[in-house]
Amino acid sequence: MFKAVLIEKDDAGYRAAVKDLDEASLPEGDVGVRVEYSSLNYKDGLAITGRGAVVRRFPMVAGIDLVGTVESSAHPGVAVGDKVILNGWGTSEVHWGGLAQRARVRGEWLVPLPAAFTPRQAMAIGTAGYTAMLCVMALERHGVVPQRGEVLVTGASGGVGSVAIALLSRLGFTVVASTGRPQEADYLRELGAASIIDRSELGQPGRALGKERWAGVVDTVGSHTLANACASTLYRGTVAACGLAQGLDFPASVAPFILRGVTLVGIDCVMAPREERIEAWSRLARDLDVGKLERMTREIGLGEVVDTAAALLDGKERGRIVVNVDR
Repeated sequence: MFKAVLIEKDDAGYRAAVKDLDEASLPEGDVGVRVEYSSLNYKDGLAITGRGAVVRRFPMVAGIDLVGTVESSAHPGVAVGDKVILNGWGTSEVHWGGLAQRARVRGEWLVPLPAAFTPRQAMAIGTAGYTAMLCVMALERHGVVPQRGEVLVTGASGGVGSVAIALLSRLGFTVVASTGRPQEADYLRELGAASIIDRSELGQPGRALGKERWAGVVDTVGSHTLANACASTLYRGTVAACGLAQGLDFPASVAPFILRGVTLVGIDCVMAPREERIEAWSRLARDLDVGKLERMTREIGLGEVVDTAAALLDGKERGRIVVNVDR
């Protein structure tokens, strides 16, 4: 038996709770993992609370992240005893996820735990941090360099935003953090933000084209915020979009793209190729200040996940939340 956060939906309604499950109930997969840590991301919050249509099969073990030790393997690239990380690949949607003490998954979904990180640090990064690195890599591929000007990070006090600020500042960028939580100003400056703007500056309907300001953007918010960020991006600047905290809509015009040559890059962390994941984790090991990572992280136990998920969606959490599955 093992403990897991189980999401159920039936005539009694939609609910999530910590349950004792039999290992025989684990889904198909060629690798068994003894999970050590998981994490709590915005998408986990949507799945656990039912506020978003994330889960597509029930019952479902929640959690899009895990790190742990391989206990059994029929996959040629994974050996018993390996320390491995899983991010995404449909976990918590169509396949049981990582907010559990055990998991059975497909070996091709796994990447090695970098030697630079402990298991806890890997989940302090988690999908949010790995996504932030994918955003940074996308900006770099499209020619965004520190000398071009400021880089905007929206949803700055969240998980993706926090790691993005830490990464970009260490790489020499001047980072402007957009947040609706002015009380987090000192926290954001500690991570490396040079200045802070209120999210209201970007969150309302705006003009098709605004004054050019951003060399690059990491957007975790979507909707009007993303539209306004694009409208104020420099000629041939780049916007990396990875989130929908404000909404799925994109009330914009084509003006920034056809008049200023702005590039809008979509960041998919769920199905990204394994080679790209390994590159992202390698870059995280090189470019992320683990001291800043620790400052943005707090740890909870499995039994605290459901309540914390609701608080996360309500904007009451900041940074990264590590889940110790044995607590």
